[in-house]
Amino acid sequence: MSYSDNNNHSAQFPQGPFALSGPVTKPDPQSVPMRGDLAHIALAGRHFVPHYVVPQPRIVMPGGARLMAEPDNTADEICTLMEGDSFELLDISAGWGWGCLGPKGPVGYVHLDHLEPLS
Repeated sequence: MSYSDNNNHSAQFPQGPFALSGPVTKPDPQSVPMRGDLAHIALAGRHFVPHYVVPQPRIVMPGGARLMAEPDNTADEICTLMEGDSFELLDISAGWGWGCLGPKGPVGYVHLDHLEPLS
């Protein structure tokens, strides 16, 4: 058997949203709940990340909360969340929750002491 006999296979290349077809545009981080390490489960099949997260539903407590661009009180405020608004918590770190109002955003950080579990 020759080398050419062993290598007469047609290559199958991936097609669809995860095909290696060149650079893709990075979504707006304040509009799409996706980071380099994780994304909202609703984005599975549209964006590729190592981990997809099922959001933990939270409610904004009395007094409201600020949705921030970074986990820092001096960061840009994206919007103000009103008492009773729902928030989809995706990650927690150092007293801040990262998440969104829904799969289409807005996305940002909220102090955990302004959120309570959905009962």
